[in-house]
Amino acid sequence: MKVQLLHLDDCPNTADAEARTRRALDTLAVTDVPVESVTIRTEAEATSNRFGGSPTIQVNEADLFPATPVRGLACQIYATEKGFAGAPTQEQLEEAMRDRL
Repeated sequence: MKVQLLHLDDCPNTADAEARTRRALDTLAVTDVPVESVTIRTEAEATSNRFGGSPTIQVNEADLFPATPVRGLACQIYATEKGFAGAPTQEQLEEAMRDRL
């Protein structure tokens, strides 16, 4: 299993997304898989990595939360129980990952 966190260099939600992704993996007993941080710097990198906005969490190169493709280097907004947020909740991550295990 390959887990990647794609993000912009100055994304304020990267740390939360990374921590929640790690905790979700740990909760699902997938403790041996690292969360690879991938900084997206150009539109070409965004296109080649299927970047959905910052942060994008991918498992085996598939976006856990596929949405309308983002043009350019932009943030991503996630719908959560408490409203819109800059990163998915740990519970959302666990549910999305469970479907891929």
